[in-house]
Amino acid sequence: MSLHPETFNYLNPSDRQKERMYRGREAAAGYAAVIEQICTEGPDKTYLLRKLREVAMWVNINITRHSDGAPRED
Repeated sequence: MSLHPETFNYLNPSDRQKERMYRGREAAAGYAAVIEQICTEGPDKTYLLRKLREVAMWVNINITRHSDGAPRED
C-alpha cells in the first residue's frame, strides 16, 4: 500500500469530524477515569493509560483519514 501524498500534512477537521473526535475523547477520558479508580499504581497501569491515549489518537485518524492517509470528506 502506498501512502497518500497528504498523509503527513496538516489536516483541519470539519466541524462534523471535530464533534465525532470530541465524542471519542470523552469516551477515552471516561475509560481512563475507570482505570485510575480500579487499577493499582505501577508499570501495568502506566502501560494501560499510554495505550488508551494511543487508541484515542487512532480514533481521530480514522475519523479524518482513509487507511492510505488520504483526507476523508466528512
